[in-house]
Amino acid sequence: MTAETGGNGRSSSAGNAVEKALRVLEAVSMPGAPHRLAEIAATAGVPKPSAHRILGTFADRGFVHSHGGGRYAPGPRLRAMAAQVAGDDDRGVDQVLTELQRQVGHTVHLALRAGDRAVYTHKVEADQPFRTSSRIGMWLPLHSTAIGKCVLAHLGAGEVDDVLGAAGQARRTPATITERDRLDTELAEVRRRGYAVDDEENEPSIRCVAAPLLDASGRPVGGVSVSGVAFLVGREQIESFAPEVRHAAQSLAALLL
Repeated sequence: MTAETGGNGRSSSAGNAVEKALRVLEAVSMPGAPHRLAEIAATAGVPKPSAHRILGTFADRGFVHSHGGGRYAPGPRLRAMAAQVAGDDDRGVDQVLTELQRQVGHTVHLALRAGDRAVYTHKVEADQPFRTSSRIGMWLPLHSTAIGKCVLAHLGAGEVDDVLGAAGQARRTPATITERDRLDTELAEVRRRGYAVDDEENEPSIRCVAAPLLDASGRPVGGVSVSGVAFLVGREQIESFAPEVRHAAQSLAALLL
């Protein structure tokens, strides 16, 4: 990851410091808190002394809570900020997702990117006897999920290198794409058609189709997906939901970005 450069060509320490602080805050917010200092530093890619200094500043201001023993969790100001943002957006977001679920009859998710992963922020469960194991706040890898592939497909090649270098391409199921050249081919296809498919690549017996959530400059911030149990929805059927998913993603972008 490169630092900002000024007119004299030297790195901007201010830009670098802000980037480090944001990565530390993301790491603290990962599921399973409280997290140990070493874990936070490793996840954020920040040296332990720098991470400790940043965490101290956040703790002093209420964005991080220190549990003692070098363990940290989101603090009250960070939680209040998250609730405030969610409260502003949830009504319209819920309407879009509920309408999408009504149209397709399967479970719908919204996930937003958080560093080299994405996190589920909303879920509308289908009225079916078979439930998906996903939950709000659960993180998902980018290389093996439909939403994740939507994100990767709209990043620059260098950014994809950074993400995969940090997160890897772990084999989640026998169908997971673990070879970089195959993944690159898949991402090119995602860009071409405007949606991605997870065909039991992240979780056995689960198929998903997703569309990217893009900001005004075309940067990916997350995605919306439809998920179904494989023995109830085939590959062709899950792909048939792509137009509705893409329309929902466009509606969500207008609400959130």
